[in-house]
Amino acid sequence: MIIEILDLFFQAIYLVLIVRIALSWIPHDKQHPIIEWIYKVTTPILKPFQQMIPPIGGMDVSPIVAFFAIGFLKRILFSIL
Repeated sequence: MIIEILDLFFQAIYLVLIVRIALSWIPHDKQHPIIEWIYKVTTPILKPFQQMIPPIGGMDVSPIVAFFAIGFLKRILFSIL
């Protein structure tokens, strides 16, 4: 039961990160309530990686690193449970 809930949580994080990445490719209004919420959820996840990894060729690769880190955390957590 707890694993299913955690899996759903991790899937939600992945989905919100994917939406954030997609938003970086299109013009959008950062003041829109849904977009503000997406930024509020994803910024704490991405910020540590953005501080460690500079943009490569002007492209922010922190979401890719965040995906790997979240997957690693998920595997560790699920192996404990």
